Amino acid sequence: MTDVMDQTVNPNAAQLPADVLNQDCPSRTVLRHLTDRWTPMILTVLAPGQPVRFTELRRTVQGVSPKVLTETLRSMERDGLVTRRVTPSVPPRVDYLLTDLGASTVEPLAALRRWAEANVGEVQRNRRRYDREQAEGLIASPSAEPSRNSRIGG
Repeated sequence: MTDVMDQTVNPNAAQLPADVLNQDCPSRTVLRHLTDRWTPMILTVLAPGQPVRFTELRRTVQGVSPKVLTETLRSMERDGLVTRRVTPSVPPRVDYLLTDLGASTVEPLAALRRWAEANVGEVQRNRRRYDREQAEGLIASPSAEPSRNSRIGG
């Protein structure tokens, strides 16, 4: 599961300051991996710092399929956020643990999670208001907005 951007970055190129707004900056893939659908939830489960079995992750992170959980954990392992430990047994026991780098993401993502949980009611009210006003014709539909390619002021 490699990113196209990962494949095109020249490791011998001069190191420029990271700038997530620059389309060529590899920090975009880092941000995308950290904020994908499942990574913040997996990090939440691993945050206490104890090894967690794959089956426990799957049970705790509701809604994630085994395939997607595996792909996300592999991406996190590739990025150096988690370590994977296989204990020979029948069936094999697989545990995941945050690395120091992964642990450094816990607080920033926890702050974002706390914000989402604290503000979900207001966001849902805003969505209902927006949808109601759009249905009543009080606001223009998205298709009525100018295209990205249209010139402003002329």
